[in-house]
Amino acid sequence: MSWRATLPCTRVQAESLPDVHELLPMGDSQPVLVADEPDPARPNEWLLHAYFDKQPSTEVLEALARLGCGEAKVEQLGEDDWVAMSQSGLQPIRAGRFFVHTPTHRGAAPERSIAFEIDASLAFGTGQHATTSGCLEALDKLERDGRQFANIADIGTGTGLLAFAALALWSDARCIATDVDAVAIEVARDNAAINRVKLGHGNGELLLAVADGVDSPLIAARAPFDLIIANILAGPLIELAPGFAAALAPGGTIILAGLLDTQADAVIASYEAVGVICRVRSTGQWPMLVLAAQPQAGRA
Repeated sequence: MSWRATLPCTRVQAESLPDVHELLPMGDSQPVLVADEPDPARPNEWLLHAYFDKQPSTEVLEALARLGCGEAKVEQLGEDDWVAMSQSGLQPIRAGRFFVHTPTHRGAAPERSIAFEIDASLAFGTGQHATTSGCLEALDKLERDGRQFANIADIGTGTGLLAFAALALWSDARCIATDVDAVAIEVARDNAAINRVKLGHGNGELLLAVADGVDSPLIAARAPFDLIIANILAGPLIELAPGFAAALAPGGTIILAGLLDTQADAVIASYEAVGVICRVRSTGQWPMLVLAAQPQAGRA
């Protein structure tokens, strides 16, 4: 039988889910964790779902409660495959030319789309959230507008999706994707294999690394970048403004997401203070920003 436990959580908790092996004492039978945003009008009120192949114990539910902010509601689901069930409600996302899907929808990609398969149970950034799809649309438009990028960084990569998308559009570029969470980097590595993204240091290859923002010898060695992508949270985006400006090539582009509309002015101001100007601000609850360094400016 399959079981599901659902409890409320915040977006911050959803984005920072730890390795379940560290918190949930289930031995070899680990749950699948999926977080979603049921009501876009309440962007901080998320739900965390844990899918089990057996009835979770009181000890497990107590450990699960520490990941969210309330008591878990437990329900029995039946005989269906519990991993497939955890993803069955996640429909494919179309963003520009990109088609992002879970294994449930393998083979459903439209003709001439750029398809990526991302397992929704392992890390934040599956394409389901407006911040991720907004970044995909921004990347698609930049390429359609004729922009060329040769050195790309995806900071806070999560599943690796945005880095994969960038390399699909600029196939000769070098790209590095980092995350402060070592588990996320392992997830990105697995997703790269699934999506046939070549890992390595050369052109057309993706380098994966654990790093806190731009504080990494690998980032320093690769800089300056002509494209930086960061889909994280408003606070870290503001803190990273000087570091991003320092790592950006003259005339380089930054795509930022993960901020609420009410936070956009503060994020934009922090970047303009270090010479990076906002060129595009999308509308909606979760705006996406495209910023650019002045062509004549050197590294900050």
